[in-house]
Amino acid sequence: MAEIDQEFVEYVVRAIVNHPDDVRTERTVDERGVLITLFINAEDMGYVIGRQGQTARALRTLLKIVGAKKNARVNLKIYEPEGSRRMRSAEASTEEAETTVDDLGI
Repeated sequence: MAEIDQEFVEYVVRAIVNHPDDVRTERTVDERGVLITLFINAEDMGYVIGRQGQTARALRTLLKIVGAKKNARVNLKIYEPEGSRRMRSAEASTEEAETTVDDLGI
């Protein structure tokens, strides 16, 4: 049975994204508290993270408040799917750096 914090994350994220059927979460509890891992469609990453991370930050803040009601420390991890735009740009900059190093003869 999903906990209230997990249900909250799924409800809010489904309202934001274009592919609500692809939204799922995993909830793990350890000595540091509760970790909710959010899995979404790669095309929806921008909607969930928002400009300069504002949407993700707001979601994390609200989630901490939901957790505080149950005296639990709740954190949110957004899983970055393969092929997301941020991963591609990081790979491209890595390739550019490698090319630059090769050009220098190092």
